Amino acid sequence: MNEILGRHKEIARFQTIMKSDEAEFVVVYGRRRIGKTYLIRQFFEGKFYFYFSGNENSPMTAQLENFKIAFQNYFGLTVTAPENWTVAFEMLRKEIERSRKRGKKVIFIDEMPWLATVGANFVQAFEYWWNTYASANPDILLIVCGSSTSWMLNKIIKNRGGLHNRVTQQIHLQPFTLNECEEYAQYKKLGIDRQTVLDYYSILGGVPYYWKLLEKSLGLPQNIDNLFFSKTAALDGEFQKIFNSLFRNSEKYILLIEALSKKRMGLTREEIVKYSGFQDGGAITKMLEELEQCGFIRSYNAFGKKTKNKIFQLIDCYSLFYLNFIKNNNEEQFWTNNFRTAKVNSWRGYAFEQVCLWHIPQIKQKLGIASVSVSYSSWRNVDTENQTQIDLIIDRADRVINLCEMKYAPDEYVITKEYNETLRKRYAAFAAATKTRKTVHTTLITTYGINRNNSYLGEVQSEVKMEDLFEDLKI
Repeated sequence: MNEILGRHKEIARFQTIMKSDEAEFVVVYGRRRIGKTYLIRQFFEGKFYFYFSGNENSPMTAQLENFKIAFQNYFGLTVTAPENWTVAFEMLRKEIERSRKRGKKVIFIDEMPWLATVGANFVQAFEYWWNTYASANPDILLIVCGSSTSWMLNKIIKNRGGLHNRVTQQIHLQPFTLNECEEYAQYKKLGIDRQTVLDYYSILGGVPYYWKLLEKSLGLPQNIDNLFFSKTAALDGEFQKIFNSLFRNSEKYILLIEALSKKRMGLTREEIVKYSGFQDGGAITKMLEELEQCGFIRSYNAFGKKTKNKIFQLIDCYSLFYLNFIKNNNEEQFWTNNFRTAKVNSWRGYAFEQVCLWHIPQIKQKLGIASVSVSYSSWRNVDTENQTQIDLIIDRADRVINLCEMKYAPDEYVITKEYNETLRKRYAAFAAATKTRKTVHTTLITTYGINRNNSYLGEVQSEVKMEDLFEDLKI
């Protein structure tokens, strides 16, 4: 196996799958640029029994011609292009039957959604091949992959037809954690500390391809300018490309994302309708579900509220950065010229909150509740003269509630008399409004911890530091 940075859980899954004595149908999905194909190629060292990839925006005839080329390359045969996908999979079946190769035959179909062109009947042909032949062959390890997460989920994993419950394993490839990004930065010899890793993460998220583009000879402002703001920016147009690759009618999904960026804490369904201009109904439900499946948004219930009051929040770091600074911005060297401004400093605090939301398991681990069942929510009290808002509440099965305050600071965070009073009032307002009988703790999540040389620590029961977010999970 070639060297793979991070992805320890996924590697362990593949190692287990390789030992299976049954036919395996593995679906790997995740957003564009997340490293799906790279992971599969590296793990199997490119040693596939058969590998074939769909081609974006190509008609069925071109896709079938590409299938023919791959077939000839892998099996050393001269064949004509199949006339349809049923014939293509029959060709593959016959070749497998003739094969004398022992052990698992790893068949990898990449970018499967691109093969399902209009009128191609690809899914029908594929499901017939799997159900009538491949599923009964214990030597077959089939891996299918695609960036269109919604398509992979709706057409394959949640298929209500011939592929219903046929998938044996599914791997949702998530963005890198801070720990994995630090590992990657060390591998690339970027020579950056954890503060800088955090700052990059606030912009790039954990998307490996974006990190791959960083140049070790440049500082953070120059790298960000090169990626997003220069005339030859490496990621120029990336925002549109992401959504075009994921969704048909991508402009509607972009409108939803832009609406969700209006309020940091998130929007209710009614607020989304107001800001986006869409009519309420099934279409908006489906789009919100797909955006959440792809990892751009999260949905949660406000503390003490029912599901119908669900809140939707934009949490994708790159999308937040794009909508705050890149969209409609033609200024070159923008980040170099502005990264110390008040607007950027304010945004850093918001971005840090999103990074924390991506690392809730690490927060639980630091609090010593990694194995405790919890639910997450937020809370805002709009009935008082001074509105109170808590962005992250961890409601624990051990009858403790953590009210989490997230504060980005360049040094140890100093709790002032005024902020101490704010914490006290938030605690009191939450306890009074919710009438909870559980123990309530205030948890402060900061970059470098709390400065202990002050007398205002009484309102804080626990703290989490940036370094805790970098910890690998123990379980």
